[in-house]
Amino acid sequence: MVILKILVVGANGQIGKHLVKQIQDSGKHTARAMIRKQEQASYFNELGAETVIVDLEDEVAAITKAADDVDAVVFTAGSGPKTGKDKTLMVDLDGAVKTMEATKAAGVNRFVMVSSFDTSREAIQRASSSFAPYVVAKHYADEWLRSTNLDYTIVHPGLLTNDPGTGKVHAATKVERGEIPREDVASVIFGCLEDDTTIGKDFQTVTGETEMKQALQKL
Repeated sequence: MVILKILVVGANGQIGKHLVKQIQDSGKHTARAMIRKQEQASYFNELGAETVIVDLEDEVAAITKAADDVDAVVFTAGSGPKTGKDKTLMVDLDGAVKTMEATKAAGVNRFVMVSSFDTSREAIQRASSSFAPYVVAKHYADEWLRSTNLDYTIVHPGLLTNDPGTGKVHAATKVERGEIPREDVASVIFGCLEDDTTIGKDFQTVTGETEMKQALQKL
């Protein structure tokens, strides 16, 4: 087993917190949590995780420094439902692209993107006027990632819940809409990092009947 150091961008979000905990609890890999404020650090310090304070609206060089000496980068940041279109653009699109550029500049190849369930052109057309800018941002961030030479995986989770994780998911290029606990999304991300067969894969995932590792192997 290769030991990984993983930069988690958006670590203070709910999925990010689950992911950092899972990485630290693995006893094998280590997480570096990228956070915006020093006051967010205590949770990660208690887990024994390294923290680095960088805002996604900072320059690419700051994110590149955060990615120094890591083996993989996970982008699970989001502007959140209470922010305006400006933050959607600056975080969900520009922040994502800057993170990809920083990943390359730091000499890191592995990149896992947490996207939205459906970022297709059709999804943009179907989205409400308030939600459409977010889907547009995620659509183009995903497209940008696909055009890079990074060893990427794009995870499209269903409707997120705060239920305890089940460890069982359904994962495929296209699945029926459904729910998935944030804890299970974190497990899927972690599973992708440990399974190189997920490189180049772009899939949707919801709660299912298949053990997570087995579901990823079937992609």
